[in-house]
Amino acid sequence: MSSVSVTESADRLQVQGHLQYNAPDHITPSNVHTSPLEQFHIWFNQAREANVREPDAMSLSTATSSGIPSSRMVLFKQLDKRGFVFYTNYTSRKSRELEENPQAALLFFWREMSRQVRVIGRIEKLSKEESEEYFKSRPVGTRLGAWASHQSSVIGEDYLANRLAEVQERFGVQASDKEGDVPLPDFWGGWRVIPREVEFWLGKPSRLHDRVRYLRVEGSPDSQPQWVIDRLSP
Repeated sequence: MSSVSVTESADRLQVQGHLQYNAPDHITPSNVHTSPLEQFHIWFNQAREANVREPDAMSLSTATSSGIPSSRMVLFKQLDKRGFVFYTNYTSRKSRELEENPQAALLFFWREMSRQVRVIGRIEKLSKEESEEYFKSRPVGTRLGAWASHQSSVIGEDYLANRLAEVQERFGVQASDKEGDVPLPDFWGGWRVIPREVEFWLGKPSRLHDRVRYLRVEGSPDSQPQWVIDRLSP
């Protein structure tokens, strides 16, 4: 049974209620880590330990140079000292928009724990060496899929099956194979979001949520960023 109740008419669908959040813990500027990346590391591990379904799923929002936004769910793949990493086709809509406007927003929502993490920052491409290292770790089928898909382009009904057959023949492997030499495509690789703002959100009753925001001190170096930590009103 859904936790959301609705009323419907011929021209309207109206949401009437929602599950009350009631996270047992609290967050304040005094009990979080001084680094938002370290705080994310803590929360991400707690989400894994709590068996959150797909803790690595995140919403990625981009915008064109004229400010038209778009969002989609992608998979978070790496946290390092600079930021948050994901991988994709460089000819996709998201990549085209990141080339035009190198800013992005991420959102993690861990419903089972009543937690959200929101990230805003500038974007940089990973080096070919970094992308290649990750690409080699992927299953053969997903490596072939990267070659087969011209992501975000309009395709016909049988296009993907035909393309997959072509790349399987080209590289002499099948998608079901455990091993095979499928190289990194030139049009595929990683992006890193280097945060300037990170917010941690904890759901509470009556919508009186805990919100802690980190803002990067302007001019602080990427190698050792400094942060101002505040509590926000819900």
